[in-house]
Amino acid sequence: MSGALLSVRGLDAWYGRAQVLFDVSLEVGDGEVVALMGRNGAGKSTTMKSIMGLLGTRSGAIEFAGRRIDRLEPFRISRAGIGYVPEDRRIFTDLTVLENLAVGHRPPRAGAPAWSVERLFALFPNLAGMPQRPGGRMSGGEQQMLAVARTLMGNPRLVLLDEPSEGVAPVIVEQMADMIVELKKQGLSVLLSEQNLAFAAAVGDRACVLEKGQVKFSGAMAALDADEAVRRQYLAV
Repeated sequence: MSGALLSVRGLDAWYGRAQVLFDVSLEVGDGEVVALMGRNGAGKSTTMKSIMGLLGTRSGAIEFAGRRIDRLEPFRISRAGIGYVPEDRRIFTDLTVLENLAVGHRPPRAGAPAWSVERLFALFPNLAGMPQRPGGRMSGGEQQMLAVARTLMGNPRLVLLDEPSEGVAPVIVEQMADMIVELKKQGLSVLLSEQNLAFAAAVGDRACVLEKGQVKFSGAMAALDADEAVRRQYLAV
């Protein structure tokens, strides 16, 4: 895809001496949702950490908005306009919902939707009903919503969502899917790490399937949904 917002080319990554990513390439366009799929240990989270500069040993080219970012520090990558919601959420449990959102606030950014507390409460009605609740007194699903909302307060152009449907109630999974669809309508780009094919198919435009740190499929979500052999080989548990 020419003119992709995010372009990853030939990404290799290591934990210590063990190589865990092998020549991973993917792209995310403006206003596009791309699902990074695969079983546990396939390399999805490692790919996201590598994009965010959180993995010390890696090689390859990563461009965002036409600028090389693979040599930047994580905080500079964040300032460039990439938001990251890790799988373990990392909200501030002693702070209230409003205080967590305030921590994430950044000025509006050209080319990105501008988020306010009011807009986020409209997007996440559950949070609107508990503005003064400490993060530590929220359910896992509510904490997941808060982690996403806090990231959006930074007004990113691209959000990396790591396993947003993992370990939350089905009703929250549905709300998460609705949320991602709405973000896409707002023009936000999303790279989504996901094992749940039904969830990914409901929100994704394209898919990139990893197995043992290598790309095994890259194409339209509809093509993955229709390819039983690929799904059985790389996604079935």
